[in-house]
Amino acid sequence: MVIINRRRFLQVGSLASAAALVPKFLKGFEKYTLPEAERNLVVLQLSGGNDGLNTVIPYRNDIYYASRPVLGIPKGQVLPLDDELGLHPALTGLKSFYDNGELGILNLVGYPNPDRSHFRSMDIWQTGSDSDQVITTGWVGRYLDAQCPGCAKPTLALEMDDTLSLALKGENLTGIAVKDPQRLYATSNDPYFRVILKDRPVDDDHVNVDYLYKTMAETVSSADYLYQQSRIYKSTASYPNTEIGKNLKTIAELIISRTDTRVYYVSLGSFDTHVNQQPQQQRLFSQLSDALAVFTTDLKTNNCFDRTMVMTFSEFGRRVSQNASQGTDHGTANCMFLISGGLARKGILNDAPNLTSLDEGDLRYQLDFKQVYATMLNKWLGADDLKILGKQYEYLQYI
Repeated sequence: MVIINRRRFLQVGSLASAAALVPKFLKGFEKYTLPEAERNLVVLQLSGGNDGLNTVIPYRNDIYYASRPVLGIPKGQVLPLDDELGLHPALTGLKSFYDNGELGILNLVGYPNPDRSHFRSMDIWQTGSDSDQVITTGWVGRYLDAQCPGCAKPTLALEMDDTLSLALKGENLTGIAVKDPQRLYATSNDPYFRVILKDRPVDDDHVNVDYLYKTMAETVSSADYLYQQSRIYKSTASYPNTEIGKNLKTIAELIISRTDTRVYYVSLGSFDTHVNQQPQQQRLFSQLSDALAVFTTDLKTNNCFDRTMVMTFSEFGRRVSQNASQGTDHGTANCMFLISGGLARKGILNDAPNLTSLDEGDLRYQLDFKQVYATMLNKWLGADDLKILGKQYEYLQYI
C-alpha cells in the first residue's frame, strides 16, 4: 500500500485540477463513435468587453464620428459590407467569410437591465441567466447534463485553458480544461500516479480520498483518449504563432480527427480598452482574423467546415462616446459573429445600431443573447433548450 504524504497528496490533487474534474462518463465515452454528420460548436469568448461599434462600424453615420473624433475608424479604412456597415480593417479574414457567405452578424445583442461589471456580466453570459438571477451552473454544463442522462450517449465539452470556466460546469457533469493533450497525457502518465492507482486501498471510505482516486482514474483514462485522438490528424497548415492560433490549431486537429467532442470553448483578450484602444484592438483583431482564416481553411480542406459553427461573444460592449484617454468605457449591447459553412442565413442578420436612441449614452439591446443560445442548442446541437435554459426563447433564423 502506498502512503500519501501531504506533498504527494497535493501533487495528485493538482492532476485532478488540471483535468478540471473530468466527467465520470469519459470511460464510456471512449467507446462512442461520432456519426459523420455530427456538429461541433466553437465558442470564442472575446474577454474584457470588446468595442462592438469599432468592430461592425456604422461608417456612414455622422453621429458615430461625432462621438468618436479620435477613435472613429476612417471611412476609407473600413471594410464595407453594405452601404451602412463595415468591418474593422484588421478583420480581413472575416470580410472574406462574409464575401463567401460563411459569416452571420448579429447586432445589438444583450439582455435587460445590463450589468457593467466584468465579473457579473460574464457570469450572466456564461450561465445563461437573467440579470437578477444567480445560477451556479453554466449553459454548456447544463447541456451536458441534459444530453447525457445515464450516459447512454456520452457528450463532452472541451476548453482550451488550464482552468475551467463557469460556462462548462453542470450540476452532474462538467467539461474538461486542457491546453495541450500531449502535456496532459505526459502528466497523467507519471509513474507515481500509476502506482497510486494500482495500490489504491480497497477499504478506504474517506469521501475526499475516494473522490480523488476516482478523479485520478478518470483523468488518466480521458488523457489517454484525447492524446490518441490528437495524433490521428496533425495539421500542416501555417497557423500563427499566437495563443489563439495554437488553440485553434489544436481544436481543428481534434475536430478533423473525429474526436467525440461537441463543444469547444476558447478565449481571446483582453478587450478592456479604457486607454489607447486603437492599437490594442488592432493587435487582437489581427490575431483573431489570421487564426480564423487558417482554421476555416483547415476545416474546409478536410470537409469539416459545414458541420462546425464558430460563435463569438463578449460580456458587454463599450460606450458610444470615446473617453478622455482615447479609449471607451463599459457599455451594454454588442455584436456577435457566426462563422460556418452550414449557415441558413448569412450576412447582416438584423438592424444596425440606432445612435439617435441611446439609453444614457449606451446602445439599447435588440436581441437577448439567450435567443442565440436557444437557437444554437436546439437547431445546431439538437438539444432541449427549454430544459437547459429554463425558459422558452424565440429562435433566430440563422440555422
